[in-house]
Amino acid sequence: MRGTRLIAGLALCAVIAGCAGNDSSDMAAAPPPPPARAPASQEVLTVTGSRLAKASAADMAYFAPPVVVATDPGREKYDGKEVSPVKLVAAEPVSTFSVDVDTGAYANARRFLTQGMMPPQDAVRTEEMINYFRYDYARPQDRSQPFTVTTDVAKTPWNDNTYLMRIGLRGYDIDSAERPPANLVFLMDVSGSMNSPDKLPLVKTALAGLAGELSSQDKVSIVVYAGAAGMVLEPTSDTGKIRRALESLSAGGSTAGGAGIELAYRIAEDNFIKGGVNRVILATDGDFNVGVSDTKALIELIENKRDSGITLTTLGFGTGNYNEAMMEQIANHGNGNYAYIDSALEATKVLGEEMSSTLFTIAKDVKIQVEFNPAVISQYRLVGYENRALREEDFDNDRVDAGDIGAGHQVTAIYEIVPAGTKGWIAPRRYEDVPAEAARTKLAEAANIKLRYKLPDGEKSRLIEKAVPSGLLYAAALPKGDFAFAAAVAAFGQVLRGDEMMMGYSFDQIGRLAGDQDNFWRQEFLRLNALAGSMKGG
Repeated sequence: MRGTRLIAGLALCAVIAGCAGNDSSDMAAAPPPPPARAPASQEVLTVTGSRLAKASAADMAYFAPPVVVATDPGREKYDGKEVSPVKLVAAEPVSTFSVDVDTGAYANARRFLTQGMMPPQDAVRTEEMINYFRYDYARPQDRSQPFTVTTDVAKTPWNDNTYLMRIGLRGYDIDSAERPPANLVFLMDVSGSMNSPDKLPLVKTALAGLAGELSSQDKVSIVVYAGAAGMVLEPTSDTGKIRRALESLSAGGSTAGGAGIELAYRIAEDNFIKGGVNRVILATDGDFNVGVSDTKALIELIENKRDSGITLTTLGFGTGNYNEAMMEQIANHGNGNYAYIDSALEATKVLGEEMSSTLFTIAKDVKIQVEFNPAVISQYRLVGYENRALREEDFDNDRVDAGDIGAGHQVTAIYEIVPAGTKGWIAPRRYEDVPAEAARTKLAEAANIKLRYKLPDGEKSRLIEKAVPSGLLYAAALPKGDFAFAAAVAAFGQVLRGDEMMMGYSFDQIGRLAGDQDNFWRQEFLRLNALAGSMKGG
């Protein structure tokens, strides 16, 4: 490793409480004191390994979100899109979009709600809320096709004239023994804006937890940036070294985020593992204010790097000055994923339990295209995915970038559809043509779904096609079980967004639709929904 990269500027030394890469014991900081013990009779859920188990309330306190006073979100930056418009099948029968496996919008909305505020409408992306949860999709039988495709149809709970069509993808799982080696660069913001309990201390907890999940074949480097960028830990598999280096860091100075990203990619390139996972993991509040700080310029920088085989994961932290627009967009363009970490429990979920799906790609550039039959479906709208929309011609173009799916990942998309001949959102047109003969001869098909994907080392895409039978519409009832919960989360997101086509559907109705749940994360959703309802009066 080039010695000139160990520290790029004396300004960095002010935020590092020890020698870079030093393995001596003076780098280890004393652990924080334990929280005050709660009465032993209280029982709550906590995390043990990858499972949720019963533990005392005192243990759970370690996983509670940091205590942060609710702040005005006016300084936070979001890039909200308008709610997807209704499409007439006769005019626009084809819907095309890139898959999205990000979950940050849900965790960020949770942060607002638990602090007593409704999240800004621009902060809500419904597809990320739906995809925060897992559903009962069939496992792939073998790796010849890296994911399964599930479709189902139900009546819409909030509109008697429409139906919901759900598309679910599930990637195959990989055992730890067959994981490829990983070359990870932790890129950490240690600027003054990170000097808050919900920022740098939580970053340390998150990345220390990830370090404990890695194997001897994996390598971790640590790059930090404040007024300057530098490397504080050369590649190592030693968990103790990683954790001591993390603990040595403190916050201070301005934020040269662009310089940090450039250095992190260079370190990743120097240690590139052919056939392995090569990824930069950026942990920041996104408050870049030195050097390359414009989101568009950062996107261009990251797009130039992704073709090298190095992907980018962004982990968002903090409140008040959080730049979510930048975090979500650069992850999309870096062929990675975006998550918001609001507690140590969320860090354990994202970087512990879901590490394989976060890091190990099984299919890349995954696109979905749905063609509706105008003889069966007259109108539709895609719930969410507004910033993932693609042009119809992009679907067959292998040069157009799209989302990736990791091992065990799931992707869910929901369309709201109107059967032909029934009342929809848009009144019939006076001069509307009858459906073409080709459509009328395929009345057994309501829609045709196409998926394109590339294998991780491939450049040519593969195609999967699946027809949605019209019979699913005729037999449809209100959603139940797993589908009902997915519909409830979709409704939750759309109501938070102020979607006028939700027909006045209330948080109370969402809670009844979701039903009783025995899963920790789904139970939390019920509590958040009830909390939102209490703020809005039901």
